[in-house]
Amino acid sequence: MKTIPLCDLGQEYTLIRKELDPLLEKILSSGSYVLGPESDRFEKTLAAYCEVRHAVGVNSGTDAIGLAARAAGVKPGDEVIVPAMTFIGSIEPVILLGARPIFVDIDPVTYALDAGEVRKKISPKTKAIIAVHLYGMPADLLALQAIAKETGVTLIEDMAQAIGCEFNGRKIGSFGTLACLSFYPTKNLGACGDAGAVLTSDEELADHVRQLRNHGAKIKYQHEEVAYNTRLDDIQAAILRVKLGHLDEWNDRRIQLAREYTRRLAGLPVTTPKELPGRKHTYHVYALQTPRRDALREFLQKRGISSALHYPIPLHLLPALRPYGGREGDFPNSEQLARQMVSIPLYPHMTLDDVGTVSDAIRDFFKTP
Repeated sequence: MKTIPLCDLGQEYTLIRKELDPLLEKILSSGSYVLGPESDRFEKTLAAYCEVRHAVGVNSGTDAIGLAARAAGVKPGDEVIVPAMTFIGSIEPVILLGARPIFVDIDPVTYALDAGEVRKKISPKTKAIIAVHLYGMPADLLALQAIAKETGVTLIEDMAQAIGCEFNGRKIGSFGTLACLSFYPTKNLGACGDAGAVLTSDEELADHVRQLRNHGAKIKYQHEEVAYNTRLDDIQAAILRVKLGHLDEWNDRRIQLAREYTRRLAGLPVTTPKELPGRKHTYHVYALQTPRRDALREFLQKRGISSALHYPIPLHLLPALRPYGGREGDFPNSEQLARQMVSIPLYPHMTLDDVGTVSDAIRDFFKTP
């Protein structure tokens, strides 16, 4: 029986090893491993790709959120609006800065912040809005941008799952004052370890993030504030720069495979991802919704097909976040997605036959009582 993984990173490496191996050998021989020339090259290439003036490499997407929030002036006592449905890394840094996360429900189609609900939660204490482009679908950036402008609140885009997405023909990451990337290995653009970046077109903010990532110093040993050690390694920067050259091709392949899934699964009692006019969905994951989620996962596992849950508990119901309020029933769209969502295999190097195998298995499942 052929097994189909959720993703296949080894295959991705095989495809680029001729480009990558000589570059890694050169870096290892150079002795320049942290904040060296490869980091600088990658930051410039990434900024150009994302249509912003500055990209600052850091060592994780979570740190990118924390540095962006601190550079935006988030401090103890402030409120930051966040979606109730995302990974905890989107809001942990907000709490560690002493601010309070204010949960908002998601739109049932995009799975991103519901702009109408955001407007209701704005208060004099609101300092920032963190808009998560969940699963690779852009949030309603024009609406969120308008709210931020009207209220003087900073819009921060969490595009950890969405590099390469577009809104009205423009790359996401260029709408917010700041944007944050994760390069965790399974992301559409993934490192061989942890890595992240902060994007902005504001030179002052970019300089502040660079200072914050390096112990609060612009010049060695001249520490202007107590900050962090969260720098991007040159080896990871080189890997990411090589992969960035393939990203559009890989994203286009994801879109092709996702559309094939949607075509093959039509008519089944499942909710498949939507594509909206003016929004380029890059399908970090292909997430189905079905009330029979757990039984479907067990069925697929017996067929050798992997699946995953992104994410099984909404933020307001996590034990660690109980002090910040929220009871079952408060955010129904987020709670339904958490109960019913299952991610099925999707990665650029899958074949159409693989998509057919997974789709046929899902169809067979729904034929059973």
